[in-house]
Amino acid sequence: MVYASPGTDASTDPDIDKNIRMTLRRLAQNREAARKSRLRKKAYVQQLEDSRMKLTQLEQELQRARQQGIIISTSGDQQRSTSENEALAFNMEYMRWLEEHNKQINELRSAVHTHAGDDDLQSIVSSVMAHHEEIFRIKGLAAKADVLHVLSATWRTPLERCFLWLGGFRPSDLLKLLADQLEPLTEQQLASIYNQQQSSQQAEETLSQGMEIIQDSLAKTVASQLGRAGSSSPSNAADHTAAALGKIGDMESLLQQADDLRMQSLQKMQRVLTTRQFARALLLVSDYFSRLRALNSLWIARPQQ
Repeated sequence: MVYASPGTDASTDPDIDKNIRMTLRRLAQNREAARKSRLRKKAYVQQLEDSRMKLTQLEQELQRARQQGIIISTSGDQQRSTSENEALAFNMEYMRWLEEHNKQINELRSAVHTHAGDDDLQSIVSSVMAHHEEIFRIKGLAAKADVLHVLSATWRTPLERCFLWLGGFRPSDLLKLLADQLEPLTEQQLASIYNQQQSSQQAEETLSQGMEIIQDSLAKTVASQLGRAGSSSPSNAADHTAAALGKIGDMESLLQQADDLRMQSLQKMQRVLTTRQFARALLLVSDYFSRLRALNSLWIARPQQ
């Protein structure tokens, strides 16, 4: 047996002290990271709650105005109908959403580049995904008020609108982008992404066909009234008008299904990829649309011949 000499403490071994200090430092870092993660979650949840309250209040005000037949006026002699104000409200809400999205993406980018821990990275990723769910919820409310405005996507730049499908991105295009740009991926991950891309394309084709059917039916309904002005009874004309409006309303269901497909694609990718891979995937998607917006700005500012 080995005995420590008088006045000597075995705990003073330099290696032991170093390990203890490293362990304590890691524990302190983990506690601080967990604390910051809780604070971020709390702040984000509060922000979402504030946004919901503001949106709910705006919806209630617009609903009261609609019921009372009030036309909300803006500056000068310009006046907008309730529907137009709802569209404007959604455009403004989207701009606020995009501003917060950019902040979250910057935070995510910093975490990826500094090799943040998986817990911290997962917390930021969860916030970004919750933020995506929020815009789909807001779009759903806006579509109930005016589906044509949401389908036209006037809140996006003209170049972005060139690539849109039913008011948003094609999930299959998103999956192809990630399969091509996100490396390295395992064979199993690539196979899963490919299968998701195929199923997404089938769902997209089904929804596109549904929209074509609605558009064809609407065109026939409108065409059936051509040249009949004054020759048909008021009740018959009203029936045709109601039928046409009903077909426009049917587009809302297709738009909601398209947004559901978009959100499901993101969620499936999250299950297939690791936390760090999915964080990079979210950055790729965000950068893609950011570059489209930047290219649109360059096109507008180009020298005119």
